[in-house]
Amino acid sequence: MMFEAVEQIELRDRPGAPPELRLLGTYATEDEAIEVARAVRREFRESGRHDYAWWTVRQAGMTVANWIADASSSKEFVLDLRSGELVER
Repeated sequence: MMFEAVEQIELRDRPGAPPELRLLGTYATEDEAIEVARAVRREFRESGRHDYAWWTVRQAGMTVANWIADASSSKEFVLDLRSGELVER
């Protein structure tokens, strides 16, 4: 099973436009994908950009995320598949 790290950015100067989607890579383990997403997130936050951005890790080809974080806070979440709710990690 492979895992994808994905970045999505809603550009502040283009309200209503669909978010820009960038596949950061596909990795053999979920931990590898999360580390890459965390590094890109850290760089984004340090850049001082004011666009809204979030990062997800999911099984390759899936639409449900295993890990979610955004640029506005240091919190990270996982999806509890039993309840369908986001749980802080």
